[in-house]
Amino acid sequence: MIVVYTAIILSVLIFVHEFGHFGAAKLSGVKVNEFALGMGPAFFKKQRGETQYSLRIFPIGGFCTMEGQDEESEDERSFDRKPARIKAFILVAGSFMNVALAVLILAAVILYAGTSLKTEISSVAENSPAQAAGILPGDKITAIDGVAISKWDDILKEISGTEKERLSIEIIRNGEKLTLETGIMTREDGRKMVGISPAVGRNPLTALVRGAQASYDLLVNMVGILGMLFTGGAPMTELTGVVGIAYIVDDTAKAGFRPLLYLVSLISLNLAIVNMLPFPALDGGRLLFLAIRKVTGRAISDKLEAKIHLAGLVLLLALMVYVTWNDIGRFIINPPG
Repeated sequence: MIVVYTAIILSVLIFVHEFGHFGAAKLSGVKVNEFALGMGPAFFKKQRGETQYSLRIFPIGGFCTMEGQDEESEDERSFDRKPARIKAFILVAGSFMNVALAVLILAAVILYAGTSLKTEISSVAENSPAQAAGILPGDKITAIDGVAISKWDDILKEISGTEKERLSIEIIRNGEKLTLETGIMTREDGRKMVGISPAVGRNPLTALVRGAQASYDLLVNMVGILGMLFTGGAPMTELTGVVGIAYIVDDTAKAGFRPLLYLVSLISLNLAIVNMLPFPALDGGRLLFLAIRKVTGRAISDKLEAKIHLAGLVLLLALMVYVTWNDIGRFIINPPG
């Protein structure tokens, strides 16, 4: 099932990416010759209007072929005859869709789990320091050791960061302000807690905002890690390909459906970032050439650009072989753990 899960996840993510290009091209009046899911020979084809839709035997990958994308075309609706802003819109649309998908996935996970209603307590654990202190469900925490509290994350921060054995907690109960003192217990994993849980609500708009915030934080972290790879701060052996993804998907699926969805959002964001790299054959590389040609005019011909993108594709395939070989050593020959 590991192969099936991985193929489904990658196919969905690549479909979403290519559908972004497809939708943007259609909206921009660019002729799309073929929209395919999968790679290799086609086992299903259907012509609808000017576009051929196909399914191919290898269920990883896909493509959206536009008229005049890699060669000159006399068709007025070809990609190469469109202004730079339209080309950029089409090129960015794929990664945008991957980011949008990640936001929606994370928002769905957050909506399902619920979001804390600021500082209101929903439950107090039996035999916990909070129960011994007299804290009750429905209490709203306003301060801890004199530090003002406005959201649940503030509570977690103050409890986990304390070096003391007791905390002074200010609460509001039925409109009355109270100050209680509670002890602290430490779990086996080292986390400090007092035994309280937040009241949660399920608001779609709040979940969407939290999903966007989480996606942004993940994007920033990924860009930072990618920068370390290029500057030598992290070894190239840390790169992971399809084999590594399959191993991680299998491991994550055992932890439950929510962690798996979180992983899917990570892969989707990763796909968005990688495609925006200014490297030939990638969308970012095409954007780079678009900018160069905007400045230099026709100094770079369509044929020359196509050859450079082809060379870039060869290098990417070589990198894929390297990463796959590295994955085999890391996850199959010498699996972790």
